[in-house]
Amino acid sequence: MLAVAACALAGCADCHPAGSVAPVPVPPARFAGAGRLVPPDRVFHLSDGADIPARVWSAQGAPRAVLLALHGFNDSRDAWESAGPVLAAQGITVVAPDVRGFGATAERGRWAGRTRLVADVGEEIAILKHEAPDTPLYLAGESMGGAIAMLFMAQPASVSVAGAVLLAPAIWDTGSGVQAPLAVMATLFPAHEVTGRELPGRIVTGDNLPAMIRLYYDPLTLHSMRFDTLQGLVDLMREAARVAPGVRGSVLCVYGDRDEVVPPSVIGHLWRATRGSIRRDLMPGGYHLLLRSRTAARTEADIAAWILNPHWFLPSGGDSAASAWMAAGLDRQDRAGPNGEALLWFLPARTDTLVR
Repeated sequence: MLAVAACALAGCADCHPAGSVAPVPVPPARFAGAGRLVPPDRVFHLSDGADIPARVWSAQGAPRAVLLALHGFNDSRDAWESAGPVLAAQGITVVAPDVRGFGATAERGRWAGRTRLVADVGEEIAILKHEAPDTPLYLAGESMGGAIAMLFMAQPASVSVAGAVLLAPAIWDTGSGVQAPLAVMATLFPAHEVTGRELPGRIVTGDNLPAMIRLYYDPLTLHSMRFDTLQGLVDLMREAARVAPGVRGSVLCVYGDRDEVVPPSVIGHLWRATRGSIRRDLMPGGYHLLLRSRTAARTEADIAAWILNPHWFLPSGGDSAASAWMAAGLDRQDRAGPNGEALLWFLPARTDTLVR
């Protein structure tokens, strides 16, 4: 945690000018396909005039469910481009919007505030339910998207969805050691940007090399972040942790035992605090970006099985793995990362170390 504060205080040595966004890397010829820009399949028109682009993978045959899928910090709607076709083949229509402030939204690079982000989800759900009122609608979120989904599922409006899938949700009270210096930097230099390369070491977020290359060169990926955006993310995580015991409805939470971003103790606390109300799913060998790890196929299979047959055992065996993991006390480790690093807000910065 002290490393985060140090980065915030030292970050101005490599800041971008106020209001800028770091340029998108140009891929070499061998990775040219990774830099493709996929246009949205639809646009959500929200009540405040915002237009939210989204990708859609339509179910094969009659839809058995619709999944509104949210991405993580600095990511985009493309986070679901591998899982989308797999789930669609099993009768689940996947709708993956850019979260406001990310992807191709007009506010790209700026933090919209957790109240607005949760409100966006509510409006998108209302639109989808109006379009298909007889099809069960589920919510999913990875990392930051998981925190947004958690906040939505703690509201009375959660009754509008059949359930929610949380993939390594960013629900974490980082404490004053991070919050205080970050608040200072966000107040003094709100528009200054850092990349995450200001710190030594490397965090592994996924071990599927083609998927990580795609993430890095995707023109929708953000490669820097403002201090006020970082503060907004920390606030979102803290609030999601606070409301976790009040989550409503049916929820599946998937976590990888090699996650180097969200500490095991955070997920362990969530699972203990919501005993009986959240279905636990531990993915052995899974990293933070479960959909961009070699465990993606197992993760996708568990999502589909839980949505379509919620009372069955998960095909990965994640139910049993989670019980064994907690019984062994592995859920009480305080830090993630090989050396105790925990740098959630710098994702997906530094992924260039994987592709050069």
